[in-house]
Amino acid sequence: MAAHGELKTYQAKRSFAETPEPKGRKGRAKKTALTYLVQRHAATRLHYDFRIEVDGVLKSWAVTRAPSRDTAVKRLAVEVEDHPLDYGSFEGTIPAGNYGAGTVQMWDRGTWEPQEPDLDAAFRKGQIKMVLHGERLKGKWALIRLRADRGKPSKRNNWLLIKEKDEFAVPGEGDANMEIDASIATGRSLAEIAEGRKQWGSPKKTARAAPAKPEARAAVASKADKPHAFVPIQLCRIADYPPYGAGWAHEIKFDGYRLQVASGGGRGTVRTRKGLDWSGKFPELAADAARWPDAVVDGELCALAENHMPDFSALQAAISDGQTGDLVYFAFDLLFEGPEDLRKLPLSHRKARLQAYIDRIPRAARQRIRYVDHFATTGQAILDSACRMDLEGVISKKLDAPYVAGRSTTWLKSKCRGGDEVVIGGWTSEGDRFRSLIVGVQDEDAKEGGGLRHLGRVGTGYNQTLLRTLLPKLKAAETDKNPFVGKSAPRKSRAGGMTIHWVEPVLVAEVEHGGYTDTGSLRQAAFKGLREDKPPAEVTEAPHTPSDPAKEPGRHARTTVLAMPGERRAASGGTGKGKLVVAGVTISNPDKILWPAIDGRPALTKAELVRYYEMAAERILPHVADRPVSIIRTPEGINGEKFFQRHAMPGSNPRLKLIDVKERKPYIGVIDVGGLVAIGQSGGLELHPWGCKPGDPETPDQITFDLDPDEGLDFADVIAAAKTMRKELEALGLNPFVKTTGGKGLHVVVPILADARSRIEWDQCKAFAKAVSERVRAADPDHFTTTLAKKARGGKIFLDYLRNGRMATAVAPWSPRARPGAGVAFPLSWTQVKAGLDPRAFTLHDAAALLKKPDPWKDFRAGEVSLRPVLKAMGL
Repeated sequence: MAAHGELKTYQAKRSFAETPEPKGRKGRAKKTALTYLVQRHAATRLHYDFRIEVDGVLKSWAVTRAPSRDTAVKRLAVEVEDHPLDYGSFEGTIPAGNYGAGTVQMWDRGTWEPQEPDLDAAFRKGQIKMVLHGERLKGKWALIRLRADRGKPSKRNNWLLIKEKDEFAVPGEGDANMEIDASIATGRSLAEIAEGRKQWGSPKKTARAAPAKPEARAAVASKADKPHAFVPIQLCRIADYPPYGAGWAHEIKFDGYRLQVASGGGRGTVRTRKGLDWSGKFPELAADAARWPDAVVDGELCALAENHMPDFSALQAAISDGQTGDLVYFAFDLLFEGPEDLRKLPLSHRKARLQAYIDRIPRAARQRIRYVDHFATTGQAILDSACRMDLEGVISKKLDAPYVAGRSTTWLKSKCRGGDEVVIGGWTSEGDRFRSLIVGVQDEDAKEGGGLRHLGRVGTGYNQTLLRTLLPKLKAAETDKNPFVGKSAPRKSRAGGMTIHWVEPVLVAEVEHGGYTDTGSLRQAAFKGLREDKPPAEVTEAPHTPSDPAKEPGRHARTTVLAMPGERRAASGGTGKGKLVVAGVTISNPDKILWPAIDGRPALTKAELVRYYEMAAERILPHVADRPVSIIRTPEGINGEKFFQRHAMPGSNPRLKLIDVKERKPYIGVIDVGGLVAIGQSGGLELHPWGCKPGDPETPDQITFDLDPDEGLDFADVIAAAKTMRKELEALGLNPFVKTTGGKGLHVVVPILADARSRIEWDQCKAFAKAVSERVRAADPDHFTTTLAKKARGGKIFLDYLRNGRMATAVAPWSPRARPGAGVAFPLSWTQVKAGLDPRAFTLHDAAALLKKPDPWKDFRAGEVSLRPVLKAMGL
């Protein structure tokens, strides 16, 4: 059969009395996962041996260059003889005069699985699709035999090795993996393996093997007498949302201290962003760095909370108490390695070198340093995930850009929440009690002499431990001179019973806040800690908009202040109130009240609606994306005009998709977070999608049962009805899910398969929903009705099956409702459907907390079942 392996060719080519390679034998079939590995081989030419376990041997290909995670890069892979399974642990030097003479390095290893089960057919077809679970290579890959070699006996059977599109692809990475010269098993470079070293940094005492070929570039530690001098660092520009398009890598933004670590000559030096030597503050990190190879590394030092997330307050406490041994250094760039200056190399290459560098650090000195991986999926998706994890935000970097000192548009910072460094200009007290800080930023437009532009007061976030550190520093900097300038600057030394103490602008604080008021003051600001690593002169920059390919390049509105995740307040012609921009959509009248205050809960504005759509996009989109959607719009709020919009109108926002449903006008569709925000901008409060397959309005992919109680019924009756419906559906082999409607009822929803084999028509979908509803009604006619007329309900629950025809809709999970109280149609787990469940508990007011909880409908699509056998059994 095509994929069967044999070792005769392998053994015939080798003299095992002279080569350290294993003779090996064909392995027996395994029940465990299949082996995968890549060996870097400095033979006549440097190449990479790609091997996967098939039928008891390692099927092997010689790949001309390092496998690339860039889907646009195709590597020539020449099929060679099968190798034994125990070759998968070989690393060493094949002596001169032997077949394949040269040095072999274990470059990657792990397991693999075929995407298609019939491997014999795949080999015959010349298309082997794989899922790799390596330490360096992951996800979907393919080996494609070149057309000219298909079906022909040949000494050279040529294939292409290609990365397929998935979450592990890195567009723009190119040849970066060529820079990784470190064994995944021992950390050794090719040169160190050739020298006979057993591990990095531990030379063999016996005679050394011959050196490797010139192509095997050594990355050994230099013999420098002292660590490198300070290298001016690259800084980020603030962006309102991550940039679009390929060629960007997105890293998690860490909430800590930016530090540069230099190592060499048995010494390690830890420096701040301005080059101050802080080795004494972090002696453990400096001691570790003394054992690192000679280099300059850029990164962020953090304290990790119990949930393993960076915690800036914990970092401050650790420094204050001198307990810095548990701090973690997250390394994201490599500026020098030995004497080689890497700054002109593309970021993709520098990060590959950094990964290899960390692999080479002795294990005992590697406890405090971690490699910062990057993601090449959409930046908005990474930002959304970071925000749900309560992280700071995302740093987006151009993969092909060099490292440049100072601020650059090739590094952009998008924050999850309002969080900024500010300069302290004063504090207030009431008697002997500290009350708040008065803060600002350096005013670059001020006349000669400078000063601070006032941003308001920071009144929360303090505790006694923090104040014991903070107050002495404030008092040491106290002055009689007011440092604030401009019209909004505070003037008096007393206000409202408070005493104001002015402070020289020498202290920088990090604060968290809920955006800015129209006058530019912080809203709900909380103190997080002092930034001793950042000088006040740097706290000047206002946020700006990143490049957007959809807009005219180079044109950015001047912005004044940072607001919420992915949004900005942009000046409108220099006069009047600012506009809000969220996910690239300009929001007019952001302070328009859509839900008035009720029951002690505050009013909700359009700004808060679009923020919610942005925050909840990842949960909403699986249920509405690429489907026709009807919208309930209330541009003047829920007490104003309310109308149902199905069709696209002239001048519709370009972020919305137009979906042809074979009517006179197309329907509105949404494909991304920008589309959701565009609906919010138009006053769209409710989303009612078709229950169809995405991209295919003619194929249903779910069935909805709306349990609508008559007036006067208790919600306990609805709960009982949902359980009855669940039992009926599960008896048919289906997997029902449940959600609140944002009103007084519940929806029970069944996902169904919609592929070519399982596809059903809309009339079959509706007929099934009706048949099940009639079964439930017939079994208990005192409690259920299937008659739409109000007079027929009489204290019963109406089983509404009419939401399952073509063009019928049901409110989407996570959709707000245009009703008092701002309820949300909330997905539930069945364990929540019990006595005491109150659907009024799920509102827009509680959205942030609700979104932090696991999504009960995360596996909704995994519950799909073909409805065809069920229809047949029911005679439909």
